Amino acid sequence: MNEHVDAVLATAPEGGSNAAPAGEAKNPLLVALGDRVRNLRAQRGLTRKAVAISADVSERHLANLEYGIGNASILVLQQVAGALHCSLAELVGDVTTSSPEWLLIRELLENRSETDLRRVRVALGELLGTASVDPARHRRIALVGLRGAGKSTLGQMLADDLDVPFVELSREIEKLAGCSVREIHDLYGTNAYRRYERRALEEAVQIYSEVVIATPGGIVSDPATFNELLAHCTTVWLQAAPEEHMGRVAAQGDTRPMAASKEAMEDLRRILNGRAAFYSKADLSVDTSGQSLAQSFQTLRSATRQSMGLGA
Repeated sequence: MNEHVDAVLATAPEGGSNAAPAGEAKNPLLVALGDRVRNLRAQRGLTRKAVAISADVSERHLANLEYGIGNASILVLQQVAGALHCSLAELVGDVTTSSPEWLLIRELLENRSETDLRRVRVALGELLGTASVDPARHRRIALVGLRGAGKSTLGQMLADDLDVPFVELSREIEKLAGCSVREIHDLYGTNAYRRYERRALEEAVQIYSEVVIATPGGIVSDPATFNELLAHCTTVWLQAAPEEHMGRVAAQGDTRPMAASKEAMEDLRRILNGRAAFYSKADLSVDTSGQSLAQSFQTLRSATRQSMGLGA
């Protein structure tokens, strides 16, 4: 029997049973992982022995993995992925590997520049009907950036100048939840906070056709919420040097762990580096580093008014 047929028909561990140890139920995650390994092996027409040799693991170890009774290390999974000529993401079940169409689309996007990927994202939005057709988008200004960037102060000043409402999204989140942001995280967790954040943004967009919104620094962490923001608001990234972010937070009397930590600056730089690629998707960018409040406001005012088609 050839290797392809052998791989497809492999339905039991070679040399043993696929049962879990007596009295122990199989872990669903390990079972799903094993199914993917077995299916990928079948798709590639490889015997278990051939994969085991290529991955440099024992055939017994691979059999246990395939039948959900082997808790393989990440290094072994990497070796198995290499032997199956697939990515580690495909092996563990990333959504972009869940169907042939996903895989073909991902292949087209791999190694593309950020500019190309943005064009594809916009084109997909238009194709699927999720692109912004909101005529009020240019009249809603949303400020994004880390804490200490000046979103609240500059946002209120900008709203006063434009004679439109000012919305502090964190306060709206607290109104919806009936408790503070800290309590939401402590009592209900990050996922609950993200749901309140999305709902608060959706309500703000529905209520206001003209508004300045100061968003929480982590709003870019949830792609669905960030897409909503980009679709319905003209976004402005307020930037500042890490040292200025930290100085402003400390000046506000913040005593939260990040501000009190000995590794605070390192943590802040890491957060900024991790979010910068998302913040950079904003329509406008205003760097307030080394500027006074008045100078920062004039820069922001000029950029937003020009974007809105208003006079200076």
